[in-house]
Amino acid sequence: MMNSEKSDKNEKAPKDKNKVVVQIIWGIALTLAGIGVFIRIPQVMPRIEKIEQFASVMFFIRFSFYLLGALLVGGGLKKIYINFGILKAR
Repeated sequence: MMNSEKSDKNEKAPKDKNKVVVQIIWGIALTLAGIGVFIRIPQVMPRIEKIEQFASVMFFIRFSFYLLGALLVGGGLKKIYINFGILKAR
């Protein structure tokens, strides 16, 4: 019975490691998407300002874009940090 418990742990280890690596890659993708939002905002805002319906809410739109970028970067960095810790603990 003890041998089967040990083999179960050995079988789960590679799957768990793959899951952690996938989570790290996902965290990197989130971080890069957030950086992309920050880079893209100055290019897109002048085009949005030309739309008459959005002229009165430009502050809210700009704030929303920057909040979206910050959440993407923050969430991605958190995911990377947590999963690197899990990976190093093994």
